[in-house]
Amino acid sequence: MEWVSRLLSWTLCRFLWLSAARQPQIMEEKALEVYDLIRTIQDPEKPNTLEELEVITESCVEVQEINEDDYLVIIRFTPMVPHCSLETLIGLCLRVKTSVVFTV
Repeated sequence: MEWVSRLLSWTLCRFLWLSAARQPQIMEEKALEVYDLIRTIQDPEKPNTLEELEVITESCVEVQEINEDDYLVIIRFTPMVPHCSLETLIGLCLRVKTSVVFTV
């Protein structure tokens, strides 16, 4: 079973890699579109945005094409402190903000 799981994982990674290699410009544009959407989210504890606090940056957003109409959006964020109690809330804010604008 583990062998099948590894094979499926390798196949999906290979497929995503090939898709990204075909149209890198479109993926960068979509990543910037997502970043522009989420950069204005306010931090739950501070009056600053996630961008101002460097919780998210442009390089933290990655978009991979799965097929012509579907994309995988990966957002990596870094809480200000390692033991941040609101990292789940920040992740939820990112999820809700992107799902309101983009169909999920």
